Amino acid sequence: MNIVVAFKVVPDDQDIQVCADGSLDFSKAHPIVSAYDLNALEAAAQLADGGSVVAITVGAAAINDSKLKKNVLARGADELVMVADDRCSSMDARATAAALADITKKVSGYDLILCGDGSADNYAQQVDVQLAGKLGLPVVNGVSKIVPVDGALEVDRLLEDAVESVRVPLPAVVSVSPDIALPRIPGMKDILAAGKKPMNVADAEGSYASAIEVTECKAPKQAERKLEILDASTDGAVEQFAAALKAAL
Repeated sequence: MNIVVAFKVVPDDQDIQVCADGSLDFSKAHPIVSAYDLNALEAAAQLADGGSVVAITVGAAAINDSKLKKNVLARGADELVMVADDRCSSMDARATAAALADITKKVSGYDLILCGDGSADNYAQQVDVQLAGKLGLPVVNGVSKIVPVDGALEVDRLLEDAVESVRVPLPAVVSVSPDIALPRIPGMKDILAAGKKPMNVADAEGSYASAIEVTECKAPKQAERKLEILDASTDGAVEQFAAALKAAL
């Protein structure tokens, strides 16, 4: 099976700094693959079964990072196709889907497009359905299990209170839940082999209009918290605890 995996590059949240006014400073944050997309990459590597895995992404010029590219290719992908252009920074789901659709149209003979459940930054859960719409393909999201069957897939889809079994014809777009597959930890052999795999990096061929305008992005204000410690050995401590709990509710 030939699989295309769409992934997003996000700033490492451990390196994001919150300024005094609540704004976010990304200047020291290294680019990493969104955690949810690591599961999709692993699922693709397991499903390919002798086929190919092409990883695709789009973003600002800063995503063209050699360490990041090798990390993707060391996780089972056979080829990387990346559009790295500052004109593609801060795109919403609509614009991202349009850009990914243009990349996908250049990949010949794919059977399946896999996406993560959402991105680690915005978690809009919209790129998969809008990508499918751009390509005119069926889409299933929230998938926890995939079984190829005669030109189609039989998948388990997680709902709030049930697991739904769905059969979808190929080609299709499928977004997977985090428990679809445990991401591998690339070994030295995988990392060295990744350096020899195709890495295709290009500028955007055009501009992609966003439907959403972000006017401000700030960290939430920290709520004031009370710290009240009661000594269990003190008479009436249980009653005091119950009263404090009731007051807090």
